[in-house]
Amino acid sequence: MDDNKVKDNEHEKHDGADIEEEEEDEEGHKRFVVLGPQVPLKEQLELDKDDESLRRWKEQLLGQVDTEQLGETAEPEVKVLNLTILSPGRPDLVLPIPFQADDKGYAFTLKDGSLYSFRFSFTVSNNIVSGLKYTNTVWKTGVRVENKKMMLGTFSPQLEPYVYEGEEETTPAGIFARGSYSAKLRFFDDDGKCYLETSYYFEIRKEWPATQ
Repeated sequence: MDDNKVKDNEHEKHDGADIEEEEEDEEGHKRFVVLGPQVPLKEQLELDKDDESLRRWKEQLLGQVDTEQLGETAEPEVKVLNLTILSPGRPDLVLPIPFQADDKGYAFTLKDGSLYSFRFSFTVSNNIVSGLKYTNTVWKTGVRVENKKMMLGTFSPQLEPYVYEGEEETTPAGIFARGSYSAKLRFFDDDGKCYLETSYYFEIRKEWPATQ
């Protein structure tokens, strides 16, 4: 599957068409409301630019948007640059995305029973990305052992990468926890657009590898 394949939301129309949003009325019946076409952020900033109060409101709403990162398209673009593995007493392990597997096919190796956390760096361009989130699903010997979903938030375009650092966790411990794991990582937004979908393998061992 193409890592950058766009998955259209079932009730969304792209290419400047109106976007429909589902909501419920007072009796609980679902209906669709036409919100209007999605337009490029650069075009939005040009609208009513002579209205001082509206301009200030937009600046407050959008924050410090870097106009050099604004495209002519209405679609935002997110590029996940790297994943860093942090563990107390260990040097940071920076892994470029897509992952580069070692000679055994593993993207990285963790020590069992050790503390660690993940840190992602990513850039946003063209337009505001709303409700960016990621999922990380892990399997061992064909059995799903983790299915994590994390909301990152809403981000405006800027030159500098954004950095997200997850909470500290502990790898499983013991002989049965060691071995090979497969995983799938996905980044997508509220509109269902997928910016990254990649599968990888990692290993949990009794000790940290000497070269990592």
